[in-house]
Amino acid sequence: MSRIGKKPIPVPSGVSAKMVDEVLTVTGPKGSLNLKIRPEITVASEESSITVTAKGEDRISRSMHGLTRTLISNMVSGVQNPFKKSLEITGVGYRAEMVGKAIKLQVGLSHDVIHPIPDGVTCTIDKQTTVHLESIDKALVGRVAAALRAYRPCEPYKGKGVKYVGERILRKEGKTGAA
Repeated sequence: MSRIGKKPIPVPSGVSAKMVDEVLTVTGPKGSLNLKIRPEITVASEESSITVTAKGEDRISRSMHGLTRTLISNMVSGVQNPFKKSLEITGVGYRAEMVGKAIKLQVGLSHDVIHPIPDGVTCTIDKQTTVHLESIDKALVGRVAAALRAYRPCEPYKGKGVKYVGERILRKEGKTGAA
């Protein structure tokens, strides 16, 4: 039995959870999210908490137990307080700007990268070098941030590229030259 999975999920006031045909819907002040529950897992929703139990003791049931509980917990906290990710762009001439519902990155490639921002994610840009992403879906905001970072990850010599705010880049020393 999963140590994480057996903890009940507290449901704050203003948030409701309903189970209909193996689909859990969590609704709160910021929106609603859906999760299809695997057949190996049972979800019971009371007034102030949600409990997740595994139906069996096989490998898949045990592995899905803690995962499902964590996904539901992220849904409950997301519909109340949206998740935020921030990216920093460093480098001469590296910048970002909004173009409609897409973000345009200039990160030292031969062309400008235009990445569409999916529905459910709001994007704001400060000073053309800091991108703030916000969404009620933790996985979605993480995927979008990882996709933006993947265009030009920070390199270790000069630190140019796209990185998460607070991410520490291990720096390397360059060549010293022939002397």
